[in-house]
Amino acid sequence: MSSEELTVEQYIDNAIASGESKEKAARQLYKLIENGDVQIVEPKQASNLLEYLTKPYGVWVWAVVLFIALVLSSIYLIPSFAPYVYIRYIAGALFVLYLPGYVLLEALYPKADELDRLERLALSIGLSLALVPLVGLVLNYTPWGIRLEPILVSLIILTLALAVLAAYRKLKYIILSSHIH
Repeated sequence: MSSEELTVEQYIDNAIASGESKEKAARQLYKLIENGDVQIVEPKQASNLLEYLTKPYGVWVWAVVLFIALVLSSIYLIPSFAPYVYIRYIAGALFVLYLPGYVLLEALYPKADELDRLERLALSIGLSLALVPLVGLVLNYTPWGIRLEPILVSLIILTLALAVLAAYRKLKYIILSSHIH
């Protein structure tokens, strides 16, 4: 087996067999990865959206779904008096001011290294501040109007649709990058 086909475990075992400590071998491997000399790839890449959602890199989609469930439970299940009402305020603020922009940004920039964390945070908030008023504007001209339930349902549908789009784009990037290497 050539060095290009070694698993991480085999690399560490070989380094230990040659007299190095696990920590030193791990540091060397980390430096090789950092320098771009070694690339760690998952043995079997996802080939469809369902596989993507069951792999570790699809966890962010489930986190979005769980956060939406938290928002729904904070509105309908948690009592609306102090101190419980603060959970509703925090979850609602994050849901309105961050989540729609975050999933749109994930759809626009599927590669993790395209933007750093601070840029993603700032753009997520900015995009949410642009998307949410547009949802309100559209709802204003519907029979449902601008009330809690129509806004909540509309933002949930928008957020989940953008999350599925983002997951699909990330899957396509993973498939494309696995064919290039």
